[in-house]
Amino acid sequence: MMDTLITSRYRRRWCLLPVIAITVIVLLASCYYDNEEALYPSYNTLCDTTNVTFSSTIAPMLSSNCLSCHSNSSAASLGNNIRLEDYADVQIRATAIAGSIKHTGTYSPMPKNGGKLMDCSIIQFDIWVKKGMPDN
Repeated sequence: MMDTLITSRYRRRWCLLPVIAITVIVLLASCYYDNEEALYPSYNTLCDTTNVTFSSTIAPMLSSNCLSCHSNSSAASLGNNIRLEDYADVQIRATAIAGSIKHTGTYSPMPKNGGKLMDCSIIQFDIWVKKGMPDN
């Protein structure tokens, strides 16, 4: 009789163990938290689309992402002889640049062997083109 009582207690404990484990897992999984800014970023505050100029927006973007291959000194050897260092060069090739940085498939995706530029940079380039590509 005593053996049956001890065995019964162990069975109850072993039956409760999976229930407790599942409860702990569910409680831990439900404690997930993200802030609103991380879930829904506001592009207007992160990306300046109102003050897009060639000298302060487009030229620095090209300098940091394109001129390692497309500068006047390296374009012949690395950049398929495409120069993007001067305003006139960029203005002539604006459509091709837009297609290349968007990775649309029509143009060779740029930067070569690199990832796509940030969405903000692409949006800013498009805004500059839509404004008539001013030399400002």
